[in-house]
Amino acid sequence: MTNVTRPPTVLCLASYEKGQEFMRECKRQGCRVLLLTSLSLRGAAEFPDESIDEIFYMPDVAKKWNLADTIKSVSYVARDEEIDLIVPLDDFDLETAAALREHLRVAGMGETTTRHFRDKLAMRVKALEAGIDVPEFVHALNRARLREYMASVPAPWLLKPRFEASATGIKKIEEPEELWSALDALGDRQSFHLLERYVPGDIFHVDTLVSEREIVFASASRYGHPPLDVAHGGGVFTTRTLPQDSEDARALFEMNARVLAAMNLLRGVSHTEFIKSRADGRFYFLETAARVGGANIVELVEAASGVNLWAEWAKLEVGRGARDYALPPPGDDYAGLIVSLARQRCPDTSRYDDPEIVWRLNKPSHAGLIVRSHDPARVEQLLDAYARRFAQDFLATLPAAERPSS
Repeated sequence: MTNVTRPPTVLCLASYEKGQEFMRECKRQGCRVLLLTSLSLRGAAEFPDESIDEIFYMPDVAKKWNLADTIKSVSYVARDEEIDLIVPLDDFDLETAAALREHLRVAGMGETTTRHFRDKLAMRVKALEAGIDVPEFVHALNRARLREYMASVPAPWLLKPRFEASATGIKKIEEPEELWSALDALGDRQSFHLLERYVPGDIFHVDTLVSEREIVFASASRYGHPPLDVAHGGGVFTTRTLPQDSEDARALFEMNARVLAAMNLLRGVSHTEFIKSRADGRFYFLETAARVGGANIVELVEAASGVNLWAEWAKLEVGRGARDYALPPPGDDYAGLIVSLARQRCPDTSRYDDPEIVWRLNKPSHAGLIVRSHDPARVEQLLDAYARRFAQDFLATLPAAERPSS
């Protein structure tokens, strides 16, 4: 790519509706902003039109784009637009962005590095090579290796899709015959899965900003119930930020730094999950992603620290290491997030009126709040009380989705 003397042109990929603040910040940075999104979102998504110079739409089935058609379409656009940056705003856009960068020779994360942030098998192999604790796993492919694995690693196990996000598509396996039946049902999709030891424990996440391989911001949080349990058993989703100088946070920060170094993240944002085993008290790496956390975790981090991960990610991408990055001075409050599916189309949360509430979710058939306090015990107290009330006032359950809806 030649030196850019004009304002850079950023192509944002969004197969789902998200990343509004990223695009706003790109425009504030003087960029020309292009958006490629799903045709099914036309007229339905609330993208920041005032910050977007042009929108293009890809035909989609369940937000999935044909890669060959996408490359041809973007190449057609590039005949008139000199694209300097290609940024995926959702987990499912990472591979598309990498393929486009490779094809157009645009700087940024290529297909090999991207795989470490999308492929659950690849990221586990990289972590293991770096000496990072990972639950025992095996590629769900060779039957002899699977038999050997099940003979040496006690059940239960988790059968995980390699390219889905969060808990989507994960199946808990209790015995070998259950695995063989599941693999038979997968057919040719079997090789796109891995088998992993199920580790009971608490799940944590670390949300990070990286500039030229240096971690410039990190926030550690703990989920209430594991996302897998919420996705498959129903319930209320909660997470809360940890005291950043706590023993757990310090251990998470150290492990997170090793993970991102192993995955070779040069710059950008990441959401990485760990589990603290109830059996041995050790942290194990679960997965990482070169994106902001879903489920309104961006709003949680901002409530506690004042740092908006979307906006800061945009500054890092636009700067490309050529200009010094300065993180806004982070605050030191604590925050907690609670979200659930709601029986009501427009749930009314007005009876939740504690002064610590700083954010309310505005999404059909969902209820959600964020609380903030100088006292982490107060955040915990409010989340515990609200979780019980949400279960009575709003909670609805649906079967676990095979693919996320947003």
